[in-house]
Amino acid sequence: MNKLWLRLSLAFGLVIGVTVIAAGLLANYQVTTQFRQFMTNSQAGLAIEPDLMAHYTAHGSWTGVETVFETQHGRGMSGGGMGHGQGMGMQFGRPSFVLADSAGRVVYSDSGREVSTQLSQTQISNAIPLGNQAQPVGYLLVDAPAGAADQLTGPARSFVAQTNRALWLAGGIAGGLAVLVSIFIARELAVPLRRMAAAAGQIAQGQLDQRVSVRGADELAYLAVAFNQMATDLQQAEHLRRNLIADVAHELRTPVSVIQGNLQAILDDVYPLEKAEIASIYDETLTLGRLIADLRDLAQAEAGQLDLNLQPVELGPLIETLVDLFGGLAREKRVALDIELAQHLPLVKADSDRVRQILHNLLANAIRHTPADGQVKVVAEVISTPNPFVKISVTDTGPGIGLEDLPHVFDRFWRADKSRSRQQGGSGLGLAIAKQLVEAQGGTIGVDSEVGRGSCFWFGLPGLGHSG
Repeated sequence: MNKLWLRLSLAFGLVIGVTVIAAGLLANYQVTTQFRQFMTNSQAGLAIEPDLMAHYTAHGSWTGVETVFETQHGRGMSGGGMGHGQGMGMQFGRPSFVLADSAGRVVYSDSGREVSTQLSQTQISNAIPLGNQAQPVGYLLVDAPAGAADQLTGPARSFVAQTNRALWLAGGIAGGLAVLVSIFIARELAVPLRRMAAAAGQIAQGQLDQRVSVRGADELAYLAVAFNQMATDLQQAEHLRRNLIADVAHELRTPVSVIQGNLQAILDDVYPLEKAEIASIYDETLTLGRLIADLRDLAQAEAGQLDLNLQPVELGPLIETLVDLFGGLAREKRVALDIELAQHLPLVKADSDRVRQILHNLLANAIRHTPADGQVKVVAEVISTPNPFVKISVTDTGPGIGLEDLPHVFDRFWRADKSRSRQQGGSGLGLAIAKQLVEAQGGTIGVDSEVGRGSCFWFGLPGLGHSG
């Protein structure tokens, strides 16, 4: 019994079976009890009603009515004494009577009820009205004796038995239909889950394009939507993983090929074994080392394992020092490098070395993509928020970035110009590393760009207080 729909069907069937049996037993008890009461009221009440009305007509009240009941009890409520109920008295034994006047006040009782007590509205509605139905002169309650149900014989017992059989048959049919409906519902619930289980098995085998159909708007539909989204995310993650492996292999291949080619040329006496040749090979090893270091930093940052020395940092001097460092490169490319710092910049809690690395990547990227006679401007300002927030932006007059490329700017190995080589366009890891470093320090980073109008890369760090 390892199928969900079968377990659900059995559970539903058990509940339905218990419900039908309980309802049948209760209905059987109620039918027997109510029929007994009906027979008692009908036969015993109708038998004594003429005598009661004769007494009331003769006396004009219920005074002395107990003689009527004593006479009936003396007859034993059987045989010819039953009047309208002749032949029925032996079925029920001796019933008890309660007689109330037109106001519902008890005037006679042989059931233990005190005289002069008041009948409830429920009791009045269940009583036999005496006299005019619109304005009765009294009410008669008849209580069947204990065991009266067992004394039912003949047509009465046959009626009760047939009624109970009909109730059990109706309950059985309704229960059977309910079981069939429960099986249908259980299968409807299990089918989507079975499909998702099959799709999950295919995904586990590497078929990440598997999806399940979404039907309706219930919890199973939401589960199907979440499953499909998970499959899409896995497919994208696998695509990124493969791209990363291909990009890393490509980036490592270039310096390794250069080193291998130069060493082979030296071994074949094509190049002389001189310092200049060794220096060029050494430069390639430095490039290879920087790429490996960038990959290590990126992996540690994405895994949340990057060691940060968070201290209060004064950004103004740090920015000025770094801009001065890039001054020579900017002049060499005939690019104007300007700086604009707001007064009284707040201190920020950050790792000064990592902030310098972030700004270094942004400045190098901006100068690299800015043509001659262009401009790169570094701005530091305070953003008014409940807590001070320092925003540093690097704006260039380069070619800009297309709208379709903006979502991928901070992806690994992304380059604005796909035709650029590694030497011309960098490794493609700088912006990805900058993003991870900013977010690791509780900040945010972004870019605003338009083709032909340059780009503005910015990042913000939460401030602590004013530097003075």
